[in-house]
Amino acid sequence: MRPGVLWLIAGLSLSIAGCATTQPESNAPPPLSEASFNSRIVELEIQLAQQCDSSAELQERQLNQQQVLTADMREVGSLLRYLRQDVQQLEARGDEPVIIREECEIDETLTTKTLLGRSEWVGLPSLGTYLKARIDSGANTSSLSASDITRFERDGEDWVRFKLALNDDDVVVESQRDEWIEAPIVRRVRILQASGEDSRPVISLLMTLGPIRENVEFTLNDRSHLDYPVLLGRRFLMDIAVIDVADTYLYDRPEFPGGEPADEAAEDEAVDEDDTEE
Repeated sequence: MRPGVLWLIAGLSLSIAGCATTQPESNAPPPLSEASFNSRIVELEIQLAQQCDSSAELQERQLNQQQVLTADMREVGSLLRYLRQDVQQLEARGDEPVIIREECEIDETLTTKTLLGRSEWVGLPSLGTYLKARIDSGANTSSLSASDITRFERDGEDWVRFKLALNDDDVVVESQRDEWIEAPIVRRVRILQASGEDSRPVISLLMTLGPIRENVEFTLNDRSHLDYPVLLGRRFLMDIAVIDVADTYLYDRPEFPGGEPADEAAEDEAVDEDDTEE
């Protein structure tokens, strides 16, 4: 048996002997038997042995981690030395470092669509005029500013007669400002507003915008209180165009008889640099 345990047994024996000479209190625990005492000593020895084993395992794991970190640091230091040598060799030869940039993949859909600014000039050949247009993906349908809208029937079909609803600042071929326009109604759309439900006629007009030449459906409603007499929405943009909201007037203004030359459009465009259309 270990010396420390012998001393512990001797001390406990003396304490037990001393207690035997005194009158025990009525609530004192009964004295330990020799078997119980030996069993407790064995338990203490086992617990001490387990704690010693746990400490040894922890020290071994820490030592292994330290060895791994030391090896990693040596490897990094070696790589840095090789890199420094390569840089020194390049500097000695006077070579510039070669920077390799990863090329971004180009979305093929962008290469097949026309890029438009948030504002553009459009031409309406059947009306003989150009107009300013706001490109707005937030709107579903396109819209043309119209007034004096009158529905009538021609050859059994529904037609509409109207004038362009323009204010004094709107740029237009002046000879067409107050002209009557007639066109067949292709359909009608219901518009829900705070004041109630409204039904508007839709017509189809040939429109040009840069390289685009398309028949576009326009709802007719009075936009004279707004900055742009034409609004182009998602139905127009779908599959043919995308918007660069940071730019405006990417294409020249179309030319029509009686209108201003395209190279004089810059003055009319300048007023829209800080536009805040709805």
